[in-house]
Amino acid sequence: MARWEPGARERLVVAAVELFTEQGYDATTVAQIAERAGVTRSTFFRYFPDKRELLVAGQDTLSRLLTEGIADAPVGASPLEAVAAGLERASSAMGAMNRELGPRLKAAVAASAELQERDALKSVGLAAAMTTALVARGVPDPTAQLAGELGVLAFKRGYAQWSESDADEALAPYAVAALNELRKATAALG
Repeated sequence: MARWEPGARERLVVAAVELFTEQGYDATTVAQIAERAGVTRSTFFRYFPDKRELLVAGQDTLSRLLTEGIADAPVGASPLEAVAAGLERASSAMGAMNRELGPRLKAAVAASAELQERDALKSVGLAAAMTTALVARGVPDPTAQLAGELGVLAFKRGYAQWSESDADEALAPYAVAALNELRKATAALG
């Protein structure tokens, strides 16, 4: 097996999503994922503690990029303008592989309660990261929490639209457009 070849982590994620889609999450084993990725089981465990964690591959990077974008937003930016800056920064790390995996990953999550739970925890973590970054900018906690939650929702909606689109565009415009739609929707709440 080619465990020494670069890109093992990415190959593991692709293999897992393919297998989850083909045969379901519960029926997929770590050994099958490793074999499909062309690595050993021990290589799998160097990258992931279990198959469920494949779903959140890159979450730390995504959280870091969101918070860096928020921190680097212009002084005087509103909380949602800062979140938009975070979304733009995080979106810059999303490439063709992310786009291709989007619909298949969505289907795999929809078919597994365990993956739905892990996906929910991922959302909580991303919202907490954005909230912390906004509080560090001086945004009051309740406002920061709401803006962080809207940021997660905007990212998810934008990502879904982007991954299902045929247009050859970056993710950022989709995520920022979703945030703007949510901003308008909150005004209708009264």
